[in-house]
Amino acid sequence: MGVKIVDTALRDGSQSLIATRLTTDEILKVAPLLDQAGYYALEVWGGATFDTCLRFLNEDPWERLRAIRKACPHVKLQMLFRGQNILGYHHYPDDIVEKFVELSAKNGIDIIRVFDALNDVRNLKSAVDACKKYHVHCQIALSYTTSPVHTVDYYVELAKKVETMGADSLCIKDMAGVLLPATAYELITRLKKDTNLPIELHSHCTGGICQMTYLKAIEAGVDIIDTALSPLSGGTSQPCTESFNYALQGTEYDPHLDADKLNQAASILDKIKQKYLKSGILKVKALGVNPNILKYQVPGGMLSNLMNQLDKQGAMDKFDDVLKEVPKVRKDLGYPPLVTPLSQMVGTQAVMNVITGERYKMSPKEIKDYLLGKYGAAPAPIDPEVRKKIIGDEQPITCRPADLLKPEFEELKKKYKDIAQSDEDVLSIALFDQVAINFLKKKYGYSIEL
Repeated sequence: MGVKIVDTALRDGSQSLIATRLTTDEILKVAPLLDQAGYYALEVWGGATFDTCLRFLNEDPWERLRAIRKACPHVKLQMLFRGQNILGYHHYPDDIVEKFVELSAKNGIDIIRVFDALNDVRNLKSAVDACKKYHVHCQIALSYTTSPVHTVDYYVELAKKVETMGADSLCIKDMAGVLLPATAYELITRLKKDTNLPIELHSHCTGGICQMTYLKAIEAGVDIIDTALSPLSGGTSQPCTESFNYALQGTEYDPHLDADKLNQAASILDKIKQKYLKSGILKVKALGVNPNILKYQVPGGMLSNLMNQLDKQGAMDKFDDVLKEVPKVRKDLGYPPLVTPLSQMVGTQAVMNVITGERYKMSPKEIKDYLLGKYGAAPAPIDPEVRKKIIGDEQPITCRPADLLKPEFEELKKKYKDIAQSDEDVLSIALFDQVAINFLKKKYGYSIEL
């Protein structure tokens, strides 16, 4: 039995390199080939795809999913789901989480990869329970990072917890590409010994070590690896699918992918990639290797966000200063793993600290909410002076954040009955509010005043 492969080009590859700008039409040009290439699954939805469809591409994300499902009748389709954040940037009530899982399954998703940015398992419960209820494969992802608290023992204990919660498989989600080869070998070996779950490894090539890490993980017995078809691989994305297919050929780990189908799909995707290079959406810098990532722990998507933020403010010369500020902010905030939405929040705070010239003079609302416990428990103690400077004497909550949220699906359905023509539309509004409302008005030809 070889190593199974999940291809991420249509979701994380696109998100990491071209700000998730792949259109549905472009995806459908390669999807039928990837469907027949022998993959375990294709990651095609979730993450930032939903927001980008509504906000920038004028596309309905639900229609995209249905179209991909139709084009891929054989392979499993996978999505990334941010626990209680779903695909948005704050916590949503349990009824919205459950409905989203139900309709994701109904529209074509087979595997839901659920994670919480803080590894607070309380924030996974609703999604896991919904996956069980609607018979979707529930993969729980542990957000991998390094810090004094994030040790191999920490992750092994966390894995045991999520196994008892009902995970069908486990993913080590190394969003910054900082998992070192020797640590990967130790971690996967321990996880195989202490849990009975299939284990998938997800990483990024940003730091230049990912391929070595994958190989050591494979030797340690990892079951599945995430790779991306060559045009959208490397740099801030995943390692190249075709290269791993060749490297493992003829070994006990051979994934047995169809090289001809991969090549055909790659040549189509390469033409599409050229368009994004030409337009400047794909920045050459994103294709390089930055070993400083191993020091600063900044994931690929966050890196391109930082570049965009600084670019807009004409402050690209401050890029290195911001990179140096990120780990300091992270330490102050109790070492949150840098994954959406925490990566954007920490990144924005680092940008503000550098640009204003005074640390924590300004803070985004999300950082205040984080300090108030609204995202869950911080992995380590938060610097008390920083806390005081940002939220004063306000007391943080200690319960599961979603316990304070009232159900809202039926209320939204009633409120937007003139705009939302399906439950899927209601969920789009629940997650992205005005962005979704504007999109749906345009889609259904309503006057903008409605």
